[in-house]
Parts: sequence; C-alpha cells; structure tokens
Amino acid sequence: MRIPATTLNDGTELPLIGLGTYKLVGAEAETIVRTAIELGYRHIDTAALYGNEEEVGRAINDAIAAGDVTRDELIVTTKLWNDNHDRVEEAFEESLRRLGLDYVDIYLVHWPWPQQGLYTQAFECVARLRERGSLTSAGVANFYPEVLSEIIAATGVTPVLNQVELHVGFTQPELRDFHSSHGICTEAWAPLARGENFSEPQISAIADAHGATPAQVVLAYLMQQGCSVIPKTANPQRLVENLGAVDVALNEAEIAALDAIAGGRMSGDPKTFPGDID
Repeated sequence: MRIPATTLNDGTELPLIGLGTYKLVGAEAETIVRTAIELGYRHIDTAALYGNEEEVGRAINDAIAAGDVTRDELIVTTKLWNDNHDRVEEAFEESLRRLGLDYVDIYLVHWPWPQQGLYTQAFECVARLRERGSLTSAGVANFYPEVLSEIIAATGVTPVLNQVELHVGFTQPELRDFHSSHGICTEAWAPLARGENFSEPQISAIADAHGATPAQVVLAYLMQQGCSVIPKTANPQRLVENLGAVDVALNEAEIAALDAIAGGRMSGDPKTFPGDID
C-alpha cells in the first residue's frame, strides 16, 4: 500500500496518515506502535505530555533492529510542553533520551499559551535546534493566525506544519487558508472526532457508496484536502481500518456534503488554553 505524502516547506516528505499516540501508555503503547510499523505506518506522533516516549522509542528501535524499517524511512514527531517554553534545549534532550533516538524528525511547540507569552521565544529555540543535527524540522501545534504571524515575523522561520484539532464539522477553513498561503502543512489531531459524528447521514451514505467505514471516509476527506492526519487507536484492527482510508477517493459532491456537516471544537481553545499564569 502506498501512503500519499506531502512535501513540507523544508523539503521533508511527510506521509499524510500517521499514528497518534495520545493516551497510549505502557505495553499497549509499545505494541500498537510496533504493529503500526509492521502494517506500513511511517509517521509516529508522540509528545512529552503523553508520558509514552520511552515506549514509543522502544517500539521504533525494535522495528529497526528487526529489519522491518530503517530509521530514515520514519518520521518521528514529539512536542514541547507548556511548562518548558523557557528551557527548550533541555526539554528536547530529555525527549531524545526517552525516545532512545539520535534525532527527531519534527519537534512542535505543543500550545502557544498566549497568556504566558513565551511562544515566540520557544519556537525560535526549536528552530535553532536544527543546527545541531538532532532535529530535522521545526513546527507548532494549536497555533492560530495571529500567533503564527508573530513567530514568522520575529524569527524569519515558517513552521513546517501546525497540528490542530480538525475533523468533519470543524474544518477550520480560515486557518487552513492561512496555512496554504504561508506554505504550512495542516495536520489534524482528533481527525475522527472521537467517532461522535459517524452516525451523520451524509457520512453513512458516503461510506455505504464506497464500501468503506465512516472512519475511512472522514480520514479520506481530510487527506484529499492536503491535510495530514494522525488518528489514535489502541485497537490493531482499527490500525488496519484507518490505513485503508488511502484507498477511498471521494468526488466533489461527496466532499461538499461533508463540508456542510455542522459541528464545533471538542477541546480547548488555543486562545485561552491553558489559561492565566498562577
């Protein structure tokens, strides 16, 4: 199976579907990551916050040792948590050690936390890490146009991607337009909307028409618009199902029907999360 890819603004090739590992812990995390790689996933997304970098790294290194994949075939993403905006280098080295890797492909500032006001400094430090050879690409997560404009103007560096909440019913067209005009890849977390909209008649009808599942339809919808998706699952069968989205081709009418589904944000608003500084 060939997974479609996009080329980031620094030349890095990013598969449009990867594995998200939020809330995967312990042996379960290790098993799922290892299985995902065996199935053909080549982008693995984790974060310091998730508490699973050690398990994710162990699975990656086991897969490399077994000959299932080479390190340069993988894209490994991790993230800088909010309380480390003022100690980026140290936090990055801690993530690198936990992962047991020589380098990370993409490092993201996890949230801007505008009330703290250190997001520009944090991103500038992330961008500088690339000079050391242990980081390939600098990006962000949960940023919005105002803060994206600020960090680009202040640093002269455009993030390779912005990982944001994005799913059918909450597609953030204005943000995606901003990304497109600045050469930033849109990456969707919670692309399945936690399954809460799978019963929508439009999704069900399109799934039936393609002999696909609702999950495959909504993932295909995002990928056809150039978005990278990182669905999380703890179920090996769902790993297979989600990967099957690459074989679903939606027509313009089906995309328009999915565009019309109403919905909203399911998690924190980046303009206010995590809130005032104590």
